[in-house]
Amino acid sequence: MTSERFEQIAQEVMERLPAQFSERIDNVRIVIEEYPSEETLHQMHASKTTLLGLYQGIPLPHRNTWYGTSPTMPDTIFLYRRNIESLCRTEEDVVAKIYEVLLHEIGHYFGMTETEIRHAMRNYQ
Repeated sequence: MTSERFEQIAQEVMERLPAQFSERIDNVRIVIEEYPSEETLHQMHASKTTLLGLYQGIPLPHRNTWYGTSPTMPDTIFLYRRNIESLCRTEEDVVAKIYEVLLHEIGHYFGMTETEIRHAMRNYQ
């Protein structure tokens, strides 16, 4: 799959997120990288091929009245294209995996822990 097609799928997936999520997401950008950086791998204690996505920013529950009063860099959700593709056989599989990874990382944006996200995703699917 080309990187352009992967980006297009990621955009389409973002556009079809449930309104309960998409209407509350503010100041978040999606960045697609081939693989996680060495620095990210070190910080996350992960291997190059296992990390599918990552949220970096200030979770919504931790934003106070000061948030946005000066120029604020957007939070970032990283999608690691090669790692996602390695788990998929078809384009439909890629779409489903991107959706899953985005929901997971958006859970972090909303302040959820790994345990809470996994529980919510089991109930959501």
